[in-house]
Amino acid sequence: MNSEWEVVVDAGAVLGEGPHWDGERLWWVDIDGHQIHRTDVGDRSDEVIDIGEKVSSVIPRSGGGFAAGYSDGVGLHSPDGHHEIRLLIEAGDAQSRMNDAKCDPRGRLYTGTMSPDGASSALYRIDHDLGITTVVDGVGISNGIGWSPEGTRMYYIDTPVLRLDVFDYDLLRGQCENRRPLVDFASQTGAPDGLAVDAEGCIWVALWQGWAVQRYDPEGELMRQVSLPVSKATSCAFGGPDLDRLFVTSASVELNDAERADQPLAGALFEIGPGCRGQIGVPFDG
Repeated sequence: MNSEWEVVVDAGAVLGEGPHWDGERLWWVDIDGHQIHRTDVGDRSDEVIDIGEKVSSVIPRSGGGFAAGYSDGVGLHSPDGHHEIRLLIEAGDAQSRMNDAKCDPRGRLYTGTMSPDGASSALYRIDHDLGITTVVDGVGISNGIGWSPEGTRMYYIDTPVLRLDVFDYDLLRGQCENRRPLVDFASQTGAPDGLAVDAEGCIWVALWQGWAVQRYDPEGELMRQVSLPVSKATSCAFGGPDLDRLFVTSASVELNDAERADQPLAGALFEIGPGCRGQIGVPFDG
């Protein structure tokens, strides 16, 4: 244990991502390991579901089961894990795959894609009736998504742009507008990846190749940085019974032998004491 972080599960994930607290357990994925994890953060037990293909995100459904991001779209699973239906998104592009996902406070599912060319992906919204709408196009790698506590702001990261952006958000209609930069990471070490918004409205950003997570206030001012023993922090989410712990996923992908020796905890799930409370993950109402 470190003074700022401790290991929850030393999973050795290839590409850990997408943590989501459902009130009892932390869900997260190993994209390239083809696994969904459900972790009891109290006793540190970890249930692993082998999916058999890349799985980029997992969000519990309000009626039971879960929604998972795959290469060609979003799969909806029943409570017993049965694959009920797959909503195809960019299925005709063999180079594209789904990436990060998050639900707004009304349970609409936002999920984005990524592709090698770095400019032809998008962010999508899946409504309660399973209708799919393109929200942002011309995206490189769709990553961090989150909302302010009152639901009037939506935060978004397109990683290659090296920026955290903010939209005005209409919670009733599920629409965002007036996109503008909030934090520019161009002069920093590392690229912004996943994010979480705490109950005070501050934004926590995981830094890929940045060895840290950082907290920003709603005006984009850096408030705190927590260093980690791994270079590739991928995402974060609040959890625990009191929502006062921050859980951070990480990756070991593409590390050379020297880097692996220097980062024996790469791919682990970490826990941080953030000094504030967060917001619980919202399930998909579809």
